[in-house]
Amino acid sequence: MENVATGEAQRAAELPMDNDAFAGFYERSARPLRAYLARVSGDAALADDLMQESYVRFLCAARSWDGEVAGRRYLFRIATNLLKDHWRRARSPSIEEIPEELFATSPDAARIESQFLLGPALAAMRPRDRQLLWLAYAEGYSHREIADVTGLASASIRLLLFRARRKIARLLREPEAEGRQGRAR
Repeated sequence: MENVATGEAQRAAELPMDNDAFAGFYERSARPLRAYLARVSGDAALADDLMQESYVRFLCAARSWDGEVAGRRYLFRIATNLLKDHWRRARSPSIEEIPEELFATSPDAARIESQFLLGPALAAMRPRDRQLLWLAYAEGYSHREIADVTGLASASIRLLLFRARRKIARLLREPEAEGRQGRAR
């Protein structure tokens, strides 16, 4: 019996986080991670699956963290890689709309109106563009941090964000024109 307890204590000492530390980390990071995955993937169920897998892989990674920011960045990197793996697989039917419950956190009218306009515009964009916009504006990441999360070159983030902003601005100004162009392509 003593060997079992010693083995468990030794394994616990090797873990990068104890249960309480992970519970706190999860509380602080789960909501932004799910929002990121849902927005970029456009599928709430897929976001839930990828979020769960991200935390499993995060916990299985045998490394210690230089702080919460580094751990969170690593978690987003895992989630991004899982998204890329999903996109590489055979295509499933396209998602026409992003569910409205992903947008609303409070029922004020201005937020609902902006979500009504933003949802279809984001859904019409490529996943990578949605990903870059989300990381830059919802998560507030710097270009370097976005490069770390996405695996893209740091020098290209600025240009890619510029193009994504220009595209979403065009979609928001002329949603019906873009829809016709998208069907013609």
